[in-house]
Amino acid sequence: MIKFIETTGKTEDLAIAAALEQLGMDRDDVSVEIINRAKTGFLGIGSCPAKVRVSYEAPDEVKAEPAVQPEQPVQPVKEAVPAPKAPQAEEKKQTPPKREKAPKAKKQAPKKESAPKAEKAAPAPEAKAAEAHGTEEKKAAVDRTGDIAAFLTGLMAHLDVEATPVITVNEEGTYDVKLEGEDLGALIGRRGETLDAIQQLTNYAMNHGQNKRVRVHVDCENYRAKREESLQRLARKTAGKAVKYRRNMMLEPMNAYERHVIHAELQEYHPNISTYSTGTEPNRRIVVAYNK
Repeated sequence: MIKFIETTGKTEDLAIAAALEQLGMDRDDVSVEIINRAKTGFLGIGSCPAKVRVSYEAPDEVKAEPAVQPEQPVQPVKEAVPAPKAPQAEEKKQTPPKREKAPKAKKQAPKKESAPKAEKAAPAPEAKAAEAHGTEEKKAAVDRTGDIAAFLTGLMAHLDVEATPVITVNEEGTYDVKLEGEDLGALIGRRGETLDAIQQLTNYAMNHGQNKRVRVHVDCENYRAKREESLQRLARKTAGKAVKYRRNMMLEPMNAYERHVIHAELQEYHPNISTYSTGTEPNRRIVVAYNK
């Protein structure tokens, strides 16, 4: 389901940042449409803030129906039967015991009172809840890792490619997948198009029908790192031209991941440089804007 919100700000970047903060999403997770550009006016008269519309994909809500437990038949309670008494042994004739002299009582030293042992403090309910929550998260991460590995293994079998997925989870909770094997260039494709398709399929399969969204990054032969370095160089070169000629520069169409790299690289490059995306997928481009 596609939803959107509209926010305003002093500049287009501030309006987009306000929307991302409300949604708790990254720049590459949303589509931005600039409704009104910011106007400074003359001496503050006629100024107008920037207004943007940020669209995002919300997961479908799945209502879980309560499980119906089958009724268990009531078993009759058996009455306890008293055990038979053991026969008493015949009493033997006992001779009267001889009188013994009572021993003299010895003076006993008073016993030292032992200090009471300190009772162990019971764990607080908050600690128990935090521990249980952490255990559930670890179990969910292990289950999700197994689901990702099973999906990619089946996909590689359909593609007739011998590749093994190695999965790790970083500090942000993103699942980083590296496909390892020999001669895996076919999994990358032209400008990473095949690798991007595998990543999109994996994310869709893992998030379909789920309330909590997870992010999966798929890489092969260290392609992502090499492509990221190339995009960073392109971003700086384009921004330099925009400052030199004092005009906006438009880049070639890129996917969401590549646009995110450009936005991040030029975020603090120059005070007069800002970036925004325009167009629709798959021809969505980044504009490196020069703000006079």
